[in-house]
Amino acid sequence: MMAMDMETTGLDEQRHAIVSIGLVPFDLRRIRMAQRRYWIVRPPRPLSERSITFHHITHTEIEQAPDLDEILDELLEAMAGHVMVVHYRHIERTFLNAAVKARRGEGIHFPVIDTMSLEARLHRQPLWARFRRWMGRPPASIRLPDSRTRYGLPPYQAHHALIDALATAELLQAQVAHHYRPDTPLSEVWN
Repeated sequence: MMAMDMETTGLDEQRHAIVSIGLVPFDLRRIRMAQRRYWIVRPPRPLSERSITFHHITHTEIEQAPDLDEILDELLEAMAGHVMVVHYRHIERTFLNAAVKARRGEGIHFPVIDTMSLEARLHRQPLWARFRRWMGRPPASIRLPDSRTRYGLPPYQAHHALIDALATAELLQAQVAHHYRPDTPLSEVWN
């Protein structure tokens, strides 16, 4: 498996762009940080002050960074043969598809295990969770830091693509250890 996270200039793939990508290969027993990958890429649109505040990637870093097209072959090669693991597939899958399509004229579709979807299944969809909402109680947070806290995982700095990829890999390991068996078919957890 390969955990992936991206930082973007916003949440709309039509108006915003990728500014960094982190990849961390792992399996259910081991995270291979020595094989991690991290890129800062120059977006086709200027950074806003809000996005700089959010992910701490500066104008200077962007000016010196390559366009995504320059690292795309390397990225796709790193992804090849892996089931990708993300926390909220609508960012990574959607943004990468739009970026590849803009640069290569053809999009990309890849299998994804979404740790946020797994958390929603476990903590927002069961009958007891719906009853709590009906009683006016807020739903359980399925954000990455809150999900990690449920499993006793340490807090990490948020909004750094490589750190969030590591955090996502650890979260899936914890989810499987607590709620699934190591031999659970992938079809039960992927989107």
